[in-house]
Amino acid sequence: MEEHLYPFIDLVGSSPISWEKAAENAIKEACKSVWCFRIAEVKELDAKLDDQGRIIAYRAKLRVSFKYDDWKSELGWKSCKG
Repeated sequence: MEEHLYPFIDLVGSSPISWEKAAENAIKEACKSVWCFRIAEVKELDAKLDDQGRIIAYRAKLRVSFKYDDWKSELGWKSCKG
């Protein structure tokens, strides 16, 4: 069985519509620079309120795992030696 490394990152997304949209927005933006996402775990939900107590923004805090991708070595890059 092939072994894989799955690091985690924390993301915070926001939306004026819902917590679901806030989570989607976080993943959508992160996908622009990180790929191979595997699992997103919702860690916390909160909402920003205006001075009248109305919700003006939903926020979703996520912990997301992604598959480690060794694309640099596949292109011939040399690894750092410590």
